[in-house]
Amino acid sequence: MAITSDIAIVGGGAVGAACARELAAGGRRVLVFEPGTEVGQAWRAAAGMLAPQIEADGTDPLLEFGLRARDHYDRLAAELRESTGIDLGLWREGIARVAMDEMQADPLRRKVAWQRAQGYRCEWLESSDLRRRWPWLGPADGALWAPEDGALIPERLVQALLADAQRHGASVLPERVRAIQAEHGRVSAVLTDAGRYAAPDVVIAAGAWSGQIQGLPRHLPVEPVRGQMAATAWPATIPRAIVYHNDSYLLARGDEAILGSTMEPAGFHPDVTSQGIAQIISSTSALWPALASARVRRTWAGLRPMTPDRLPVLGPEPELPGLWYATGHGRNGILLAGLSGRLMSQLVGKERLELDITGLTAERFAMSR
Repeated sequence: MAITSDIAIVGGGAVGAACARELAAGGRRVLVFEPGTEVGQAWRAAAGMLAPQIEADGTDPLLEFGLRARDHYDRLAAELRESTGIDLGLWREGIARVAMDEMQADPLRRKVAWQRAQGYRCEWLESSDLRRRWPWLGPADGALWAPEDGALIPERLVQALLADAQRHGASVLPERVRAIQAEHGRVSAVLTDAGRYAAPDVVIAAGAWSGQIQGLPRHLPVEPVRGQMAATAWPATIPRAIVYHNDSYLLARGDEAILGSTMEPAGFHPDVTSQGIAQIISSTSALWPALASARVRRTWAGLRPMTPDRLPVLGPEPELPGLWYATGHGRNGILLAGLSGRLMSQLVGKERLELDITGLTAERFAMSR
């Protein structure tokens, strides 16, 4: 093919779309390769929580990234609404992480104390506070309350990012990249079933499928982890809320309660199983007992791109100039997407980074043999 670009983005999900938008807005000719046929894409299945604080203490290597990424959406959502007319459904009305008993409450109280000592807004809610705020909740000893956490609608985020990227001149091709090509010691093109597309820079942002791209100079251990989800009705009489407990949660979106989620190594099989949905209903019913008898409206699953250390891969490939990674975001894909795109634009443009990404680069993984 004769089509060329300044930079090719392999993947048009939340992270890839954010990269495309930022790079195109910076004046680069961007080609986004998104086949649109990948059943199980993580962003299509995501709840859309922006929740860096509900698990955070001094051991969390992504806390600063997550906090800044969450706050970044205030500006990004406003800009996208103005430029595309798409409302991301951003709301930051807080998330509660519930402790069911005193054994669970003690570590959560310590997290609250640590966060407050760092200057973050965080509170401990006693059981009486929970009953007053959310009388429909099941029995609980208390909760960590992160008043600045929230959510957005993932489908609208990707739609708006791609629309804005195209407004700035980006092109989106419905093709799957099979391999990258290098010449004279640097990236030169991407290869699809349709042909070859020249590009002096390439960003790998293909989510769980990133490690399957041929020609990468190192093994990229990004593996799919299945997350099953379900939805039931959210009563119109109950104000919207997000409540979290360990790995289960319920989130109000419109007239639905979004319930999640499993964490399963299931390969590239985004199937919904009766066992998985039963697990979700059981765990979320502890938060909201009425769910035990609620009718499930729909179910679905997505494949999160996970690395062994559960940290994203962000930055340049040191062994092949022109190759960049923006993948492996795991459960934090929606939260980190917007700021990841901004950071990639700064990296490619050799600008000063607004966030230290030491520890997230590809050097931590072995070279391919």
